[in-house]
Amino acid sequence: MSTEQEQEQQDLVYALATSPNFDQDGMCFAARLSGLYRSEDHGASWRPAYDALDLKEALATISVVLSPDFASDQSVFAGVNGGVLRSGDGGASWHIAGLGAPPPAVCALAVSPNFVHDGVILAGTMEDGIFRSGDRGRLWQAWNFGLLDLRVLCMVVSPTFADDETIYVGTESGLFRSTNGGRAWREVDFDIDLAPVLSLALAPGGALLVGTEACGLHRSNDGGRTWARLGRETIVDAVNTLIIAPQPAPQDILVLHEGALLGSRDGGQSWAPWKDDLPGDITAVTAPKGLAPGAPLLVGLADGTVKLV
Repeated sequence: MSTEQEQEQQDLVYALATSPNFDQDGMCFAARLSGLYRSEDHGASWRPAYDALDLKEALATISVVLSPDFASDQSVFAGVNGGVLRSGDGGASWHIAGLGAPPPAVCALAVSPNFVHDGVILAGTMEDGIFRSGDRGRLWQAWNFGLLDLRVLCMVVSPTFADDETIYVGTESGLFRSTNGGRAWREVDFDIDLAPVLSLALAPGGALLVGTEACGLHRSNDGGRTWARLGRETIVDAVNTLIIAPQPAPQDILVLHEGALLGSRDGGQSWAPWKDDLPGDITAVTAPKGLAPGAPLLVGLADGTVKLV
């Protein structure tokens, strides 16, 4: 790999997270192999978020998530090689929670929608399955009973987690579900030939969307018992990111496919480019104000640029 290619890999944006109060505070975070970056002006300018750690070399970060009550608790979580970093002041200072040896790479993070009350956060790792914390990220335990594939690629927590405690994880070989908050897992009937599973989204009404590496996008309306492929002619292979609108418009779907953003306003029956004049080579996206027509998106590009579009 050339020096230029190495630099491009360091700059590539792997994940984005925005404050639930984005309109007012402008807070957002970008995870890259060169570290975690923070913006307080809606992504117009960025600075390193790990300065307080006084690191001697870059701390690769490929996942980041904020508390749903960020406006009050200022909680940020970042997944790194070996553990989860936790901040309670918007990324100004950090506490490190190790996940044991050998150090697993944390590639996915998911926070309970009821975090203010239950303090539950989950970390998916590339080789060691799922780790769960019930005390806002201070202490962690592996919760892999029934998880037959420990190579976790993505996670999604039910919007009604406080009632149903449902979580889905996508792995190299398929799809797994927990209905007790991550303490135990069962394999979902999802054709192994469609795996790996790269992205997941769960609508308030229960519809589950699964993005795969080589077989496009699939939807189940009955908890994974039956499946339908969406956008067969348009979404032909890797679906890296999935966003589905919350109520009252769960028919709006946004996918990141081959570096471009495609959207559907009818539950996946028809697809079109999400917006005109979007940049190419998009590697990460988040929707700070939802998927309503005209709502802005925060996108990360392969060259490290982050834009509000």
